[in-house]
Amino acid sequence: MIPELGHFSLIIGVAFAFLLVFVPLIGVARKDQYLVRYAWPLTYGMFFFIALSVVSLGYSFAVDDFSVAYVAHHSNSQLPIFFKIAAVWGGHEGSLLFWVFALSTWAAAVALFSKGLEEVFTARVLAVLALILIGFSLFMLLTSSPFERLFPMPAEGRDLNPMLQDVGLIFHPPMLYLGYVGFSVSFAFAIAALMSGHLDSAWARWSRPWTLAAWIFLTGGIALGSWWAYYELGWGGWWFWDPVENASFMPWLVGTALMHSLIVTEKRGAFRNWTVLLSIFAFSLSLLGTFIVRSGVLTSVHSFAADPSRGMFILLLLGLAIGGSLTLFAFRASEMSSPARFELKSKETMLLVCNVLLTVAAGTVLLGTLYPLLIDALGMGKISVGPPYFNAVFVPIVLVLFGFMGVGPIIRWKKSKAGELKRQLLVPALVSAAIGIVTPFIVDGAFNAWVACGIAAASWIVLATARAAYNIVKPKDGDVSMARMGRSELGMILAHLGIAVSVIGATMVSNYSVEKSVRMGPGVSQELAGYTFKYLETKNVVGPNYTAQQGQIEIYKGDKLLTLLKPDRRQYNVRTMDMTEAGIDWGLFRDLYVTMGDPISSTEFAVRLNYKPFVRWLWFGAIFMMVGGFFAASDKRYRSKVAATVKPQAEKAKLATAQ
Repeated sequence: MIPELGHFSLIIGVAFAFLLVFVPLIGVARKDQYLVRYAWPLTYGMFFFIALSVVSLGYSFAVDDFSVAYVAHHSNSQLPIFFKIAAVWGGHEGSLLFWVFALSTWAAAVALFSKGLEEVFTARVLAVLALILIGFSLFMLLTSSPFERLFPMPAEGRDLNPMLQDVGLIFHPPMLYLGYVGFSVSFAFAIAALMSGHLDSAWARWSRPWTLAAWIFLTGGIALGSWWAYYELGWGGWWFWDPVENASFMPWLVGTALMHSLIVTEKRGAFRNWTVLLSIFAFSLSLLGTFIVRSGVLTSVHSFAADPSRGMFILLLLGLAIGGSLTLFAFRASEMSSPARFELKSKETMLLVCNVLLTVAAGTVLLGTLYPLLIDALGMGKISVGPPYFNAVFVPIVLVLFGFMGVGPIIRWKKSKAGELKRQLLVPALVSAAIGIVTPFIVDGAFNAWVACGIAAASWIVLATARAAYNIVKPKDGDVSMARMGRSELGMILAHLGIAVSVIGATMVSNYSVEKSVRMGPGVSQELAGYTFKYLETKNVVGPNYTAQQGQIEIYKGDKLLTLLKPDRRQYNVRTMDMTEAGIDWGLFRDLYVTMGDPISSTEFAVRLNYKPFVRWLWFGAIFMMVGGFFAASDKRYRSKVAATVKPQAEKAKLATAQ
């Protein structure tokens, strides 16, 4: 009965969503505040029943209810309990349910934390979120129900894909989905603003913390996915330009542009139309990512399904979302012109340039992702677009972006004096260039243009950000005081430093990694990057649902023993798949990475040795960015009871109703 409880809970949750779309909006049309206020209990009811549906599916996994087809296809009685729970979102149907649950969670959070907003505006936001939820819920109920029964019930399940039997499955997909779906809140705020005609500073102020929250989750999800791929796939790669990686990266780029555009709209009342478009594009790219994963139109290790009907359904949702929102924007855009004016040498201009560069960068990723599909659809053959394209097109764009990124925090609003800007940035620019030129010679004894550019860009960001921080804590003729730095400024500084840290990591590991494929067995030693790898023996290991041959490899630096690594080759009992688990000696400035390949003889294996300098900095930078986003989102001005520019509008509405 538990699966039926989950199924009907989902249906009831969708029914609440239908009511949430219509009842409050009818109240808005009739100026009936009583109906408008139904938005809150309807949102909480929608969240409760969808959460109950997720819990029901999780319970079915926990008790090995193989009468549920989804459970039978993605679990097994030997599977550890934490992987059984994570398997809820480990396949197509369950991940869709979690997508809907994440959307209901965001809606409940908006209802709970936006009580200071005008009720009519919040009701519109919740109605838009409910409409999106209806679309995906109907898609799931009609084509991809996770509660479908299987008859006769099998005695055992097929097991979870061994590649997914990792702690990464527990954290990576939920964070990624919360980021994806979180941009629906920014989208809903933009649509509600278009409906009301109030694209003002208050709208930007209330939309920005939700955008930041979604960006934080998406940053964490992308970083966790990169880390998972690094240690799980067995060859030390951290970014593959895989179509689904790109699908999460594109909304991140546009979402980053949106965050900065909202700053200008909030502080200066400028970029209103552009900010709305970015809100639409960020969510649309999230939907596009969902289409790519669910339809199977692109080949990817992440793809779940290749059912054309599923792809067409999501494509229809994507078309309706983009078409409907852009149509509404077209009708309202002329009413939303910005009165703000600014000079060329101003913070507004710098933020606009960065916005455009981020959007163009996202466009290059979109082209590289979809171009092979378009060529195939037109019958012109099959092609693949990989790192050479992205390195040639994407990297130069972001290098230019980094240049403007250093100027943005320092330059003034409205207009800056050229002499003042030159005085503050000349030394950081010269020092950054010098560091970039010298670094390749120090590391490798030879000049490397890409390394020079990457290190110079990272140094420029660090030094310019440090100068911006100094300007904040020590104004002219004043004493240094950290109290002058608000959470938003601190968040900006940490996030920008995080970008620099990640750039250093990407530059160093991409250019100075060393790899060696060797034949190793007991007693064999190999040298790599100044380290000695000594193979001691092979042990047979029995896991909860697999057996493995585990290598015992000591690593020496000179005569000093550093560590013992235990890479293994696993054979899973049910799926009969072989998987490699890397042995990694983690370090702040380098990783030593060992994987076991196929057996060559009764005692020897093909072994891959890797030296990965600064690879950990990729993910340290992401942590900096997330912490910075948290500080920015928790700024006190986002916690004020009511936005000043909304209050007069609300009062006018009340007076009009009273008359």
